[in-house]
Amino acid sequence: MKWRDLILFLILPALIILSSCQRKLAVSPANRFLNAYDVEQNANDPQRLIPLSYQQAQGKRVFNNNCVWCHADATPAGPSNRSNLTPTPPLFTDGETFNLLSDDFMRNTITLGGSAMGKSAIMPPWGQTLTQDEIRAVLAYARAVAQPPYKASARPASQYPEK
Repeated sequence: MKWRDLILFLILPALIILSSCQRKLAVSPANRFLNAYDVEQNANDPQRLIPLSYQQAQGKRVFNNNCVWCHADATPAGPSNRSNLTPTPPLFTDGETFNLLSDDFMRNTITLGGSAMGKSAIMPPWGQTLTQDEIRAVLAYARAVAQPPYKASARPASQYPEK
């Protein structure tokens, strides 16, 4: 009787406690914001947030320091200069414009400037100001916030620039 009582009252509860320690807590896989470094409001629906990866969050920082003055209607400091420019630069979130352009074309436009790529001469070349990592981050941010959302092409990108 003593051994059975000892097993029932000491060892059995200890085994139950140890076995429960092996269970992992369930984390909702639907929580897209769990690993996000930052968020951005959807341009079409301000109630909807877009989670940003580390690279995209760095792109947001670079965009807000350099590009926001021409590619947004408002800046952290107030109105942008976009409406004063001819031709008017596309909004940064304009997926109908930017989604048609390849990553290489956009990277070259940012690096070399608009006139080098057959676009507006008003856009300066940022290749001497921004690092290649910063340019890739801005591109990743642009793809993340595009409306309609960007869908990468299934075919490989051309090595030749678009005209």
